[in-house]
Amino acid sequence: MKAREDYRAMSGPEKAALLMLSVGEDNATKIFALMDEEEIKEVSQHMANLGTVNSDIVERLFIEFADRLSSTGSMVGSYESTERLLSKVLEKSKVDNIMDEIRGPAGRTMWDKLGNVNEAMLANYLKNEYPQTVAVVMSKIKPEHAARVLALLPEAFAMEVIMRMLRMESVQKDILDDIEQTLRTEFMSNLARTNRRDAHEMMAEIFNNLDRGTEGRFITALEERNRDASERIKALMFTFEDLAKLDPSAVQTLLRAYDKAKLPLALKGASEALRDLFFANMSERAGKMLKDDMASMGPVRLRDVDEAQVAMVVTAKELAARGEIILTDKKGEDELVY
Repeated sequence: MKAREDYRAMSGPEKAALLMLSVGEDNATKIFALMDEEEIKEVSQHMANLGTVNSDIVERLFIEFADRLSSTGSMVGSYESTERLLSKVLEKSKVDNIMDEIRGPAGRTMWDKLGNVNEAMLANYLKNEYPQTVAVVMSKIKPEHAARVLALLPEAFAMEVIMRMLRMESVQKDILDDIEQTLRTEFMSNLARTNRRDAHEMMAEIFNNLDRGTEGRFITALEERNRDASERIKALMFTFEDLAKLDPSAVQTLLRAYDKAKLPLALKGASEALRDLFFANMSERAGKMLKDDMASMGPVRLRDVDEAQVAMVVTAKELAARGEIILTDKKGEDELVY
């Protein structure tokens, strides 16, 4: 960030922010204690975004405030210094709220954050709340998101919410604050815990996208350092050969969605059983053409085969995510959700 050099261009809140940073934490604490929450938010926003300030400007500021303070160098305002100062005068929940708003824009407010929450999860939580509370939430989030949530609520309950929304006037600030705080402490905190991905699942998905040689090296090295983790990751991985567990209709769906130009290359390195599965789900003419293409290719690089096979697995996962096919785990018992 370019150093600030023009004192005249600084706004009042920026000057206040610079003063707060320049007087030291103890003195700033006393000043913050005399402000209301809105003033603290405004000054904090400018403190966090102040960046580097030329020492000449600091001296001009001291003169303007008729203070005898002096400065020996430039100053830097940061999120960390701002949060540290706020923590001395406000309870943690208020500090977190202020810093969330400052950091923006990925969820500046609770309502913005709710906009990123899966509608099924939000509906599952709201169905146990009072209809009036749900009406307020629906009125604060984006219409398209509210529509998806309403559609998932029990019909009688959803109609009650709609009626409350139609009769609703302006919501008092303290009620809105209460709802926002409840969502923050009860819903978002629980969501954060439930949304944590299992590390082994994450690594299995990463390993699925490695070429065969690299994957093999990592798995072997991991077996030496942590055999349990290695076995768990291998059990979670869905590999190209696992496509052999697809039923005929799923194979046909995959063949329609997959890049036809890559098919000979992908099957070139497949097991005989997997090749037979694909041929069995093609017309006789298409199967013959594919076999001819594979025969005419001659030797191919393993890396190219790996890339084609990874692409087919990715396509299968995308189809499964849309509900068009079902992928089974290693034991063939459960659907894998990606």
